Amino acid sequence: MAPRTMIITESLSQQKVDQIQQYIPDWNIVVGKETEIWKPYVKEAEIIAGWNRRIEQEVLSQDSNLRWIQSWSAGVNSFPLEQLKVREILLTTASGVHAYPISETIFAMMLGFTRNIHTYVRNQLKKQWDDTNLKLEIHDKTIGIIGVGEIGLETAKIAKAFGMKVIGVRNSGKQAKFVDEMYKTEQLPTVLKQCDFVIVCLPLTKKTHHLFGKEQFKQMKSTAFFVNIGRGEIVDENALISALRNGEIAGAGLDVFEKEPLQEDSPLWDLENVIITPHTAGSTAQYDQRVIENILIPNLKNYLSGNDLTINLVDYHKGY
Repeated sequence: MAPRTMIITESLSQQKVDQIQQYIPDWNIVVGKETEIWKPYVKEAEIIAGWNRRIEQEVLSQDSNLRWIQSWSAGVNSFPLEQLKVREILLTTASGVHAYPISETIFAMMLGFTRNIHTYVRNQLKKQWDDTNLKLEIHDKTIGIIGVGEIGLETAKIAKAFGMKVIGVRNSGKQAKFVDEMYKTEQLPTVLKQCDFVIVCLPLTKKTHHLFGKEQFKQMKSTAFFVNIGRGEIVDENALISALRNGEIAGAGLDVFEKEPLQEDSPLWDLENVIITPHTAGSTAQYDQRVIENILIPNLKNYLSGNDLTINLVDYHKGY
């Protein structure tokens, strides 16, 4: 009888592979990003950890043995969700492993704006001594966290250390620790007008596509800062550029964009009230280990026991 197969489309150390292998000692584990490594095993793979568009056609065919995909990213908007739903293939995400690095990036951007660090870095390159009218503080301000998942909760916890008022938005409206007031998505206008910082932590779905456009930026304070670490397509980029140019908002910290890499001719590069990072907010040396220990292995134990996957199982109806 042929061994059961798991493909991991990531470059993992042998130590990490061995960590997984101990739970499936009789399985064949195929590891590597290069197509030639995993392609011969795609049809027989029962579990795929990671994802690659070159896999898609193979695993969606009727003779594929695939039963479960563990995404190596939090967002699954690039996955063929409808086809996976029809094939009854389980999909779990890496949501939660980004909470520490992304929340740190959020505050790096917020503090960069309030303490003018982004301007001072530019001045340093020009050897220019200028106080740039420094006057803002982060303490006692109001932060609106749009999408209170693991990242949002960690951000809320840190915000409390700065004495900030925390307003949250989530579909359920369910209260959460460290969040002073929770609203539902349809109450977004009520939230935006109160915030000094608006932080987007949402996944990309049909409902969140261009959730932030011309109307939403007009609802924000002219002194407010906007930070997006969710997905670029959640924001109408042209509307954002207009709001930044016209002073409708004070600035924007952006890790994600409608088209990536951000095109060289994008006006965002030249706006002095914008901080840009190249979709690296979640990068950390601990990433792979957290996916393996916190999500993959616990779900693998349940899978082998015939139980439901309890961590980050995607609801195909919701799209996340």
